[in-house]
Amino acid sequence: MVNRQLEIIYILMNKSSVTAEELAAHFEVSTRTVYRDIDSLSMAGFPVYASRGKGGGIRLMERFILDRRLLTGEEQQRILAAMASLRETGAFQDEKILEKLQTFFKEESMEWVSIDFSDWSGRHGELFSRIKEAILGRHVMAFDYYGQRGQMTHREVEPVQLLFKEYTWYVRAFCRGRRAMRLFKVLRMKRVEVREETFEPGPQHREDRPVEENQAASADQGEFSAEIVFRIDRREAYRVYDRFEEEEITVLPQGDFEIRMQCPVDDWVYGLILSFGPAAVILEPDWAREELAARVRQMAKLYGG
Repeated sequence: MVNRQLEIIYILMNKSSVTAEELAAHFEVSTRTVYRDIDSLSMAGFPVYASRGKGGGIRLMERFILDRRLLTGEEQQRILAAMASLRETGAFQDEKILEKLQTFFKEESMEWVSIDFSDWSGRHGELFSRIKEAILGRHVMAFDYYGQRGQMTHREVEPVQLLFKEYTWYVRAFCRGRRAMRLFKVLRMKRVEVREETFEPGPQHREDRPVEENQAASADQGEFSAEIVFRIDRREAYRVYDRFEEEEITVLPQGDFEIRMQCPVDDWVYGLILSFGPAAVILEPDWAREELAARVRQMAKLYGG
């Protein structure tokens, strides 16, 4: 919407008058949408108005000049950078508007960020495209979702945001089954369907801190959070600093690392520690150490150990 309104100003600066029908055809929207844009621009302080009758149309007041000096060089660069960033996410795809602003400001946008939604196999690019389509068009999504214990449930959701948090992409959505906001890990969403049905945003979509679906399930199953302390061999330094926060890491005298991490006690944390193989060992609590040892023994049986 903002991109469309910016282009309306640009068109009016180059034409003395234009009809709502012409703008509607140019942007492929209704004339009602065009008039709403004109009202928004007027409320924002742009001297744009519409006149009816013969010779009528939409125009800017005479002698109006959009002075680029109203914005500092830094502000102009921030606007260009923001629009370039939107282009990287795929939410903004009109290169012409960006080029026009670059010409108007006499600035080149800084390509300060690059985002690739696909994985190395290239399979996830289409999935992210469908999720974007659902969020921007306010379409209901349906998919099969795998919980942390491998159980599969079918979900119908009203998606509102794609979220990247701690190495993982989530969809923030109102789950119709749970009647609450949830975060769904994209990698656990299978057979995703974007339906024709749409929804209107409401109070139910505005929870500030939606619960991750697996955390909600864990609470129902009596799981809990605790501090896990474990030691990791110094040879794994590159992984330690990739994965843990500085305040969780203590460098021991011999160069090994002690990690103190508050986290949900579930398959995820045991899998994380096991991913370090013999380079990691749980120090406390004892019950977590015993649980991990039992899992190692079970794995050994699978290989005849």
